[in-house]
Amino acid sequence: MAAQTEIMVVEDEKNIRDFIATFLKQAGYEVQLADRGKKALSDIAFHCPDVILLDLGLPDIDGMDVIAKIRSYTTVPIIVISARTREDEKVAALDAGADDYLTKPIGTSELLARVRTALRHGSRINAGSLTNRPYHAKELTVDYGRHVVTIGGKPVHLTQNEFRIIALLAQNSGRVMTYDAIIRSIWGPYAAGDNSILRVNMAHIRRKLEQNPAEPEYIFTEMGIGYYMIEDETPVDGKGDS
Repeated sequence: MAAQTEIMVVEDEKNIRDFIATFLKQAGYEVQLADRGKKALSDIAFHCPDVILLDLGLPDIDGMDVIAKIRSYTTVPIIVISARTREDEKVAALDAGADDYLTKPIGTSELLARVRTALRHGSRINAGSLTNRPYHAKELTVDYGRHVVTIGGKPVHLTQNEFRIIALLAQNSGRVMTYDAIIRSIWGPYAAGDNSILRVNMAHIRRKLEQNPAEPEYIFTEMGIGYYMIEDETPVDGKGDS
């Protein structure tokens, strides 16, 4: 991990803010702190952190507004850490542009794992590698340019929409994509709100990709929220070990 990797923690409760900062520093990250939304927006523009950890219940600006303002100019990964546990609130945050959502209380090991995933995803976006090289995890390869999906080197026969769903999830691997976000991307904004067409396509996809669709290896369900693809195993620079 580069010593310059910087994380912005936006949290108004001092004990939680200090707790998160302490174990992030122990893990080798540089940490910037903000206890208000306006201060966070100013500091984010100045420091350009690699990941933002954001509480939604801020005293001056609602965290949802903070997400919207950040997303107006940057793709920096945002991990929400909130006491809000309702599924519709999680969906709203993810649809607004958050990359991940954790509910309080949080475990340090899980948070660090989510940070590492966010950093990998952010690096691939910045490198432009989402479209320049295939996705690969375990036996699954998704070649965007050739529109080919293989399992263990053998082509998987997919419909156009099935490929588009897999490609969308692969390009956002490790990140939960909400049902509506997937539907809007594949079928357009007027189809949003009807999950049945997505569920049917996902059932077909799992039968084609998974050895046991009931115990998936590649595409997972976040109940009530959406789907996510197993993390891309290809190094960010596209090079394997020598």
